[in-house]
Amino acid sequence: MSLAVYVATAVGRVHQLFPVLLLLKPALLSAVLAIGLFLLQQSGQRRMSLLRSSTTACLVGLLVWSAVSVPAALNQGIAFHSWTDFVRTIVMCLVLAGGLRGDRDVERVILVYFGVTVVYTAMVLSQFQLGADSWRLGRLYYYDSNDLATLIATAMPLGLYFVLARRHPVVRGLAAVGLAVLVVGLVRSGSRGGFVALLAVAAFVLVGFTTIPARARLVGLVVILGVAGTSASDRYWSQMQTILHPHQDYNSTSEAGRLKIWERGLGYMVERPVFGVGMLNFAVAEGTISPLAKLQERGIGVVWLAAHNSFIQVGTELGVPGLLLLVGVIATAFRSLRRVVRHPPRASPSGGDVARLAQSLMAALVGFTVGAFFLSLAYSDMLYTLAALAIALTKGVPREGPPSRQPPRYAPA
Repeated sequence: MSLAVYVATAVGRVHQLFPVLLLLKPALLSAVLAIGLFLLQQSGQRRMSLLRSSTTACLVGLLVWSAVSVPAALNQGIAFHSWTDFVRTIVMCLVLAGGLRGDRDVERVILVYFGVTVVYTAMVLSQFQLGADSWRLGRLYYYDSNDLATLIATAMPLGLYFVLARRHPVVRGLAAVGLAVLVVGLVRSGSRGGFVALLAVAAFVLVGFTTIPARARLVGLVVILGVAGTSASDRYWSQMQTILHPHQDYNSTSEAGRLKIWERGLGYMVERPVFGVGMLNFAVAEGTISPLAKLQERGIGVVWLAAHNSFIQVGTELGVPGLLLLVGVIATAFRSLRRVVRHPPRASPSGGDVARLAQSLMAALVGFTVGAFFLSLAYSDMLYTLAALAIALTKGVPREGPPSRQPPRYAPA
């Protein structure tokens, strides 16, 4: 229960949706309770030794390296404060991975992940109305519209798992309604990065989701795209069409556009390849050491911009070692889930299909990776929650040896 509450607060931000919960401090209490229970229950699938994996090594390495980079940061105060927050994120990532006892627990937590994303999206849709002058959502409770779109892209394949996994009709029906809410939320976010992430998830589901019949996958995606088509305005599709004409977009022509920001970020990485500019110091670099910073000498203001790319963000802030470790977290989690698909353990008491669960998490990682390419989410709880679920699902899978049960495979669509 404590782990579910933590995911609901860290990912779904439910305590910010309902201010009365702030008085109870659910994020702090659930974290302390989860850590205490994990340390006291070191038996069975909750043994700390089962956390040994390549993903865990990358997570710990990223935490250590971000600490090592603090003394070399442009602003050591920002870097140190950010690192203390990151300690909480990584510790809870490992506690979540260690506290889950198998695929049945993982399934429950992904239901929480999907459910709180639906609740967050529904609250946004009900409280922030669009009008003639505002065709897309803006700054919301916690996530902005682009962050929300990426969160939705990670949650949708988890919802699809419950719709297509032969569950109880009530669960399937509620999951289908939740998916419809997420599709509307993604469309109203107006996020081009979120749209690309959705396409990437759809492509993975069609081609790589071997544990669900091709016809069911195709029907599910057609329904989702149909909801998107009916809820999107002409302005939305006009905005999405700009993806095909990048040279005419402000992201290519403006100094505040993503391409120019990425170019400057690569320059910071070349200048400081080992320790970087410090955790969450990208904006500081923009205002102090960027080529644009010299304009301030002539009285011209300079905006301290975010990286708008998680990989350039971490490469700039933590150097090349930090970038390699972040890529390692995603790659090893994906590889571990792929091993689960190929060598799934024996069926759980709940009868859940572990291989199908693993492929749902793989699709969620695809959604995050593509969405994070356009956003500064290198230290987001989204990624580390998905990494924790991947570690938890692979605890019962042997590293070597013949498969215990091959998952069913179906012809691709």
